[in-house]
Amino acid sequence: MDNSVIKTNISASSHSIKTQERLAIFLALIAGYIDATGLIQWKTYVSFMSGNTTSLGAALSTDKYGIIITSVTVISCFLLGIYTGTCLSLWKSIKNQILTFHVVSGILIFYSIIAYFYDINNLSSIAIVGFSMGMMNTIVTSVGNQKVNTDFVTGTLNSLARNTAMLMMTEDKAEKKEYQSNAIHLLLLWIGFLSGAFIAPFLLDYFGKWTLMIPALLIMICGMLISKNNFKN
Repeated sequence: MDNSVIKTNISASSHSIKTQERLAIFLALIAGYIDATGLIQWKTYVSFMSGNTTSLGAALSTDKYGIIITSVTVISCFLLGIYTGTCLSLWKSIKNQILTFHVVSGILIFYSIIAYFYDINNLSSIAIVGFSMGMMNTIVTSVGNQKVNTDFVTGTLNSLARNTAMLMMTEDKAEKKEYQSNAIHLLLLWIGFLSGAFIAPFLLDYFGKWTLMIPALLIMICGMLISKNNFKN
């Protein structure tokens, strides 16, 4: 193969990984923001299903039916969102894979408008937002060869620790480079989620019922920019 072709492929691959990384961090920040908003407003995680599963298990043994109903609802809707997002990404009739961006953004915008004029009960709120978070989790599923989850951080921290351990233990230079790259990606992903959760309380106090419009518009703009970039390439 011609050297120029090889260099072009390597460059394209490097650019693709950088795009995946930036997008994953951006989505993690939004997920942290929305998850913290859900915790403050509805006392429920809308993307952290490990916490909701723990709450469900504890509630089942103590007959706390309110928590049981809430946990089952948000977990079910989150799974349904992942199922829907995955189906959209695999649907051959859909040529524009940016559709998930617009669907998630549309759901959050529609919810924010309705919630501003009408009181939406907590169960309906967590169902709608939980579904959108499940869909958003299917947008970026890997950075290079490293599998990632942008909506929750338990797996991210697990993979971060594993890659760091393998980085310390291996003597192979190529493996060291790969593990180091993976660890950096995962660390930035965790920081992104943490940052989103950190700023949520401040913006919630300022924007009130319009607080979910911020991530909705950011997701829409991001989808448009990526679509435009893909069209140019």
